[in-house]
Amino acid sequence: MPAPPLSLYVHLPWCVRKCPYCDFNSHEAHGIPEREYVNALLHDLRRDAPLAGGREIRSVFIGGGTPSLFSAEGIATLLAGLRREVAFAADVEITLEANPGSAEGEKFHGFRAAGVNRLSLGIQSFDAEKLRALGRVHDPDQALAAVEFAETARFDSFNIDLMHGLPGQDVEAALADLRMAILCAPAHLSWYQLTIEPNTVFHNRPPLLPVEEELANIQDEGEKVLDFAGYRQYEISAYSRRGKQCRHNLNYWQFGDYLGVGAGAHGKVTDAHGDVWRYTKTRMPADYMRAQDPTAQRHQVPRDELAGEFMLNALRLNAGFALADFEARTCLSREVLAPGIQRQVDNGLLECDGDRVRASPLGRRFLDSVIAEFFD
Repeated sequence: MPAPPLSLYVHLPWCVRKCPYCDFNSHEAHGIPEREYVNALLHDLRRDAPLAGGREIRSVFIGGGTPSLFSAEGIATLLAGLRREVAFAADVEITLEANPGSAEGEKFHGFRAAGVNRLSLGIQSFDAEKLRALGRVHDPDQALAAVEFAETARFDSFNIDLMHGLPGQDVEAALADLRMAILCAPAHLSWYQLTIEPNTVFHNRPPLLPVEEELANIQDEGEKVLDFAGYRQYEISAYSRRGKQCRHNLNYWQFGDYLGVGAGAHGKVTDAHGDVWRYTKTRMPADYMRAQDPTAQRHQVPRDELAGEFMLNALRLNAGFALADFEARTCLSREVLAPGIQRQVDNGLLECDGDRVRASPLGRRFLDSVIAEFFD
């Protein structure tokens, strides 16, 4: 079987202020050791490069934190160094996350010149009251200015991250946010519901969120607005213009491989025997920069968990997956899935079309239950 496609995730963990809903490995910036951290990232990738097994990197995602806090020169040094350690595909997609509060027109031009060709703007809302409730450091005017900067810098594509189901938000307010995002004409929209995660401020002091019926109405009406505007849903919370899907995230959902460098980064690689390995890097930035070997944990995914892990990702896609791809990515027979697929088809939660399997509209509403079938 051919090896899965390979991506690269790079974690820059600093932000201006920790948002109350955020459970990512992010740390408030009190002076960023940019040069030292970039050197640590390149040292990290140098150790991981043999895991590529000669494969080219098809996509790079620089996430955080707020990567746009780094200077354009720092990002240029980083990308040049990454290219020295591993081979990039000629048409590699390189995404950098940016927040409006750290958006500057000159800096965005610098990121583009450094090789970033896709920008992801963490706007979350265009409503000043909702931004305050979310603990964001920008206001609506800064959000619109960031969109303008992204357009003038001429990235190949840019994404807007937008939340719904916010504290005190009704259907009308959620759709107003969505329509404003559509007016900004991004090629890609990540539109997703606010969820309360453990180890966050919101988990300890939960805000008053819309009830389930209102959340369902927001989702239903929002999908109609997006479809009418030409944004096609291809994953639970991802919508794009034709041909503008996020290649990096598609690789995750299609159970591809990815190297992960940076404090707390995760990676997944398939070895020459078809065994799948996951690993995690040292979480705290100071410890990470000092480490000779920054890998904190590494384990082989048990064979009896591979089907569940594959379905956890692949069923997020509206198009589902081909059974041949399941076999190629897991080195398991499609017969492993057959009983579970049949039960869920009988329940109206999965649909089969020849070699392809996907969640039905009902199945997408109860996806956690569908996926649990394959872990059992």
